[in-house]
Amino acid sequence: MIIREFKRPDVKRVLEIEMASFSDPYPANILVDIYNLGAGFLVAQENNRVVGYIIFWIKFEDEGHIISIAVDKSYRRMEVGSKLVETSLNIFKKYNVRKIKLEVRVGNKGARKFYSKMGFKEEKIVEDYYDDNEDAVIMSQT
Repeated sequence: MIIREFKRPDVKRVLEIEMASFSDPYPANILVDIYNLGAGFLVAQENNRVVGYIIFWIKFEDEGHIISIAVDKSYRRMEVGSKLVETSLNIFKKYNVRKIKLEVRVGNKGARKFYSKMGFKEEKIVEDYYDDNEDAVIMSQT
């Protein structure tokens, strides 16, 4: 498996993974807009097929934000997500980002456990964060 930068032709496959992973997926035009605005956008590729992705952003000089990460269901628990997060953390480190934040649904216990394993700590809960009024847990790593 390789981790590489997103390319425009990857959008169809990333969208498939996005739609299968989230109840409120980003539409294709938003994914492309995020990329065009200069966000970090990496994909995991196995046998010439995109199997996961991560989108991240340097919000301030020393603060980063993981916007979205998803892995094809048939590749979960195979270190794909870990490698995507580790690669983005290395990029943040290269740019002297000292704090990385992300949001995760309160009810997504698997993701919360995954991020905790990756060194993120739960900071606070934001009520009604998502469109369906589910709360979010803000997690960070310093």
